[in-house]
Amino acid sequence: MLILISESEAPMNSDQIAASVGTNASYIRKLTTRLSKTGIIEGHRSVSGFRMVRTPEDITLLDIYRSVMETDELHLFDLHQNPKDACIVGHNIRPVLSGMFRDMEESMERRLRGKTLADCIGHMRQYITQSNAMTNNARLCNATSDIVMTEDSTGINEEQEKNNESSSASSLR
Repeated sequence: MLILISESEAPMNSDQIAASVGTNASYIRKLTTRLSKTGIIEGHRSVSGFRMVRTPEDITLLDIYRSVMETDELHLFDLHQNPKDACIVGHNIRPVLSGMFRDMEESMERRLRGKTLADCIGHMRQYITQSNAMTNNARLCNATSDIVMTEDSTGINEEQEKNNESSSASSLR
């Protein structure tokens, strides 16, 4: 959604974004409200659509996560809230997993902080370029194989006819 807004020459409204992303406009409005509150995008009632407030280079994926999730903390894992203390596993699972999960969340937070919306846009452009090149190569290969198949099938048919004539002549002797 943010790539669409960022790359669009004109502000995009929630209906346009929803049609492109394949969801309903009310969900897009919910997300754009959150992104507006944190100063990533803005929309004006007098102008239909949203535009970027900050540059893609200045927006980390962590900024986006925090904005959309409406939290300052990255939270990926939940633990069972009522384990049985009488069970040795239930009694000890929270302290063991809590530290492990927090380490993973901190690692993910660092990685999200290290990637920007501009990185995503760059990867998108690269993917599109590669995809277009592969599509064009596939079209070229299909066109070439059609030509080769036509030539081969003509050659095979002529060769088969010669073999059939030879076989017929042999059987007549």
